[in-house]
Amino acid sequence: MLTKGAMEMEQTISRRSAILRAGKGFGSMALASMLEGAESRGRAKSVIYIFNHGGVSHVDTLDPKPVLARLSGETVPSSFAQGLKTSRIDFHKALMRGSPWKFSRLGRSGLEISELLPHVSRHADDLAVIRSCHGDAFDHAPAIFLRTTGSQFPGRPSLGSWLVYGLGSGNRNLPSFVVMSDGAMKSGAGAYGAGYLPAVHQGTVFRQGPSPVLNLSTPAGVSRDAQRSTLDLIGDLNRRHFASREEDSTLEARIQSYELAWRMQAEAPDAVDLSNETEATRKLYGIGEPVTDNFGRKCLLARRLVERGVRFVELFFGTNLGDDWDDAHNDLLGSHIKMTKKSDQPIGALLTDLKARGLLDSTLVVWDSEFGRTPLAEGKNGRDHHPYGFSMWMAGAGVRGGRALGATDEFGLRAVDQPKTIFDVHATMLRMLGIDHTKLTYRYQSRDQRLTDVHGQGEFTDWLVRG
Repeated sequence: MLTKGAMEMEQTISRRSAILRAGKGFGSMALASMLEGAESRGRAKSVIYIFNHGGVSHVDTLDPKPVLARLSGETVPSSFAQGLKTSRIDFHKALMRGSPWKFSRLGRSGLEISELLPHVSRHADDLAVIRSCHGDAFDHAPAIFLRTTGSQFPGRPSLGSWLVYGLGSGNRNLPSFVVMSDGAMKSGAGAYGAGYLPAVHQGTVFRQGPSPVLNLSTPAGVSRDAQRSTLDLIGDLNRRHFASREEDSTLEARIQSYELAWRMQAEAPDAVDLSNETEATRKLYGIGEPVTDNFGRKCLLARRLVERGVRFVELFFGTNLGDDWDDAHNDLLGSHIKMTKKSDQPIGALLTDLKARGLLDSTLVVWDSEFGRTPLAEGKNGRDHHPYGFSMWMAGAGVRGGRALGATDEFGLRAVDQPKTIFDVHATMLRMLGIDHTKLTYRYQSRDQRLTDVHGQGEFTDWLVRG
């Protein structure tokens, strides 16, 4: 239970936040207005967003191209390569390269998926694959920013920040937006930052290993009462400091973070303790196995967090560190085999586990990458970056699985049927959570900013979600 000082601090911050939001354009807008027109949506209460950093080859995973396979070793027709460019290869001279992996029709739906993904493939009837994604960013960092914030340039709020800004938390004792990464990302923290939104909406990073959150226990020799008194004193000093600095959202976030940390001491230790899971569940995720242990822990923790009301969990996987991923420029087979072995079983386990617990009905699971890979060969065994056409998938929260939306051309070069930008994807994800993307705004630099900017009119929720 909060002390009188702590409650006063929360009330002060809440009033200050309301005033600040009203001045920024959101607080004066009724929630009913924001939700208007979003009734034909899914049932999403939480999102688990798996971002496969590094650029995954669509023609080797989710987008079968028999014509490409048949013409492998030949140059692409000039009419198809017109206007395309990359930093490493010449589309008019490079040879086409068919996939070395077999695609099969799976499940009752017959959705085609590569043998690279044997565990995810078991959920073919749950997956809605979007094969017509496209963008205009060639390098990793700008492309990651584009997919996670809607802009190639750092500094804009991330998808997770917008979501928790609009919906708030489902558990006041845990962060609303949690981020887990397997190491350094080329995009840095900007991919999950709050940008110009109040800093309290930025992602909270959970660490690698068996202790994702440090210092959860009350320090030895310090009673809970003494710790609470210390926080009250710090809070009082911070409130006085904050009173003359109304626009400093970082200070507001700091004050709120102290209180969240206090509350987390009661609930977070249990949330992150994977030893509470059965041996069968840990084995399902590959925990204890050298290849799958790291990402398996993250996927299992993601399930435990959404189970407790965390709104948005973002898992970044596939860094460019050391030998972990060579970006597929030089060794397509080696890199994709290595990384799918690490991630395929945990992701498949996450879908299995969510469904078994009835959580898949309310949890939107999204798998994405910054771009695809060229259907043309780079060197002897590589593929270059390719933003002109690539794939992603969604599952859960009422998503009608076993289907593919849109298509690239017969070589996998361009998105030609129902091309979808990241703005379309973001608009659809928000709608599945009950938010009209055109009305979720924040006043900044004399303009009502939004996640989808002036775009995102091509929503595909009606295709994606069951009626």
